[in-house]
Amino acid sequence: MQSKQELNGGDALQDLCARVRRFVEEVAMPAESAAIARDVAALDHCVARLRVQAREAGLYAPQLPREWGGLGLGWRALAQVLEEAGRSFLGPAALNCAAPDQPNMLTLLRLGTSAQLERYLGPLVRGERRACFAMTEPAPGAGSDPSMLRTRAERRGARWVLNGHKQFISGGVGADFALVLARTDTGATLFLVPADTPGYRVVRDIGMVTGYQIGGHAEILLQDCEVGDEAVLGEPGRGLEYAQLRLEPARLSHCMRYIGRARRALETAQAYVMQRESFGSRLADLQQIQAMVADSHIDLHAARLMTLDCADRMDAGLSVKQHSAMAKVFVSEAVNRVADRAVQMMGASGLSDDTPVAMVWQEMRPFRIYDGANELHRATLARRLLAQA
Repeated sequence: MQSKQELNGGDALQDLCARVRRFVEEVAMPAESAAIARDVAALDHCVARLRVQAREAGLYAPQLPREWGGLGLGWRALAQVLEEAGRSFLGPAALNCAAPDQPNMLTLLRLGTSAQLERYLGPLVRGERRACFAMTEPAPGAGSDPSMLRTRAERRGARWVLNGHKQFISGGVGADFALVLARTDTGATLFLVPADTPGYRVVRDIGMVTGYQIGGHAEILLQDCEVGDEAVLGEPGRGLEYAQLRLEPARLSHCMRYIGRARRALETAQAYVMQRESFGSRLADLQQIQAMVADSHIDLHAARLMTLDCADRMDAGLSVKQHSAMAKVFVSEAVNRVADRAVQMMGASGLSDDTPVAMVWQEMRPFRIYDGANELHRATLARRLLAQA
């Protein structure tokens, strides 16, 4: 058995990345299909089958400690593995390191009691259950600014009663439980709410531009939804702090996966321009195409280095409040540029379902909104930097 130290660097890590790459190309990519891209039930069925194969290949849950059945990777090593897994729309889900459950698992690991870990984390790790993180609300509720939270949890005797309205909750359709952020008299508090709790209702799956999102994007109503003290995750009143603890690694993991996805779009476009001829020459021989290829590799290289720097800080136990925000802003815009160039290089083919490029392009645009809009991150960063100056 390889040690954590061995897997986190050197030849062992390169071997692991190579095995993930083979799994993605030989197992995950062939399972991709437009028929399942926005079908929650079909996607669940497909991912369950892929996870069996990922376990057999020794690639399952790279982000989790070994005692929980994972590979115990540090953040730098995880960056390389998630980039390889992220080349497929199904790769991260197959390895059980896709959003929202990857950050959900890490949040439970950090805050959960032994009873909560047994009831909630164990089934998540084994792929027997799914969860969602219910923070975002319709206007004027919480969005990029969680302090605008309107969902309320009131104390009634020995119980908590939740009332609120959540929307755009990734993974919420068919989720077995939710991590719900709600206001209490002591401040925002995080609750674990089983989906079969009376008063918890998934209204609909909100149609979105993206595909291959396990559990879709749910609208959820909480109406006199009662839970006990055992449902409180962490300490009451510290919910906003916990939300940030969850979001910082979640942003970075998105960067890792989307770098891989953008890389695949670029590889597809490069193969296309190498063989496509127009006006007597290959597209690859045209300087405008060459400039797009060069700029895309520059963007990916810079995005990768920024992500790795932030990963190193997390491995060292340093604060990444500013660095994760900077990485999220830069990487989300860089991968969007790469995907957009890939479409342009391929013309109509880049807009069709004949290649993965169009779907990658659609996925990249929302990343500038996910986990906090880039404009908010820029404003917050500027205020902090000016205060330091």
